[in-house]
Amino acid sequence: MTGTPNCPLCEQDHGQYYQQDKRRSYWLCPTCQLVFVDPDALPTRETERQIYDLHQNSPDDLGYRKFLERLANPLCERLGTPPMQGLDFGCGPGPTFSVMLTERGHNMHVYDPIYATDRAALSRQYDFITCTEVIEHFHRPGHEWQQLLALLKPGGWLGIMTKLHTGPEAFSRWHYKNDITHVSFFSRVTFAYIASRYQLELEFVGADVILLQKPLTPSG
Repeated sequence: MTGTPNCPLCEQDHGQYYQQDKRRSYWLCPTCQLVFVDPDALPTRETERQIYDLHQNSPDDLGYRKFLERLANPLCERLGTPPMQGLDFGCGPGPTFSVMLTERGHNMHVYDPIYATDRAALSRQYDFITCTEVIEHFHRPGHEWQQLLALLKPGGWLGIMTKLHTGPEAFSRWHYKNDITHVSFFSRVTFAYIASRYQLELEFVGADVILLQKPLTPSG
């Protein structure tokens, strides 16, 4: 642990020491309430790949499909008549959400910095973007958040699935932080900060399902 790191999301405030476990230290941003791993403990891309390669997610897994339906159903209720143009950002080694939305009539693209690296997917805009169990892996969430919003058309939807931290006592016992590829932990306050900063409409659909809509026209 070297010095006091800046928040990787809002990039404005110095983090406050939060907690430490056997493997790494955590910091809390006093402004946006992001909890983030000490920069010295961020995993390498090779370490990430080794862990992701162990994931068994696939479109043939009915249990995984049911899990993803908790985002797919409310998102599709808010989308226009198919086909809409969508991007599954961080699709992982077994893209499934994109398959599910294709089955519902939408045109899907995928991007992943390890498994689907064709950056042509990042050269256009989309009616909706999904990140299922992805943003907790972001090393530079401020940068990646701006990237996502740049890829989203005005009026478009961003669908997120991620577990939310609820305070220091629960965090100390939280299994979610034990995955060393999980490095950025959001809360409801964090999403409220993001929505306010970028003028997004925010809706919490479930404990770990979040929908945000980009305004049709920039404010101000």
